[in-house]
Amino acid sequence: MTTQSSQLQAPPNWEGSLPEYLVYRSLTESFNKLAGVDFTYQSSLLGGRLFKGGVVLDFLFNNPPDLAINVQGEYYHYGMGATYLQNDIMVRQQMAGEGINLIFIDESDILNDVDYYVREALNYKDHSKLGGGR
Repeated sequence: MTTQSSQLQAPPNWEGSLPEYLVYRSLTESFNKLAGVDFTYQSSLLGGRLFKGGVVLDFLFNNPPDLAINVQGEYYHYGMGATYLQNDIMVRQQMAGEGINLIFIDESDILNDVDYYVREALNYKDHSKLGGGR
C-alpha cells in the first residue's frame, strides 16, 4: 500500500498521528493482523506515562510475542534534540531487557511506502535513523 495523497488523512475518530494510523491500517488491511488479538495500539508498560521509567509503545504484538513497533515522527523524535533521541534509545534498551524487540519506523518512510516498512518491521528489520538504516 504505497501511500497516495488521497489517503493522507486519518478518520476523525482516530486519536493518534497520521503515520500511526497508516501503520495501523497497513497491519490490519495488508497484513491481516487483528487489533486486540495480534497487537495492541498504544500499550502502556511499566506504568506508562504516569511513572518514571514507564513507556507507551505504539504497537505491541501478541503475535509475534517479542515485537513492538514505534513510529518516529520527524519533529518530535528527531527535531527536538539529543535528549529525545536518547530517550528513544533507552526505551529500546529497556524493552530488550523485557525480551521485546522494538523496531522504529520513521514518519518519512511510512509516508513513502508504509507496507514495505511495516513488512520489514514484522521481519525485525529496522530501517530508521536510530536503527542505522540510513
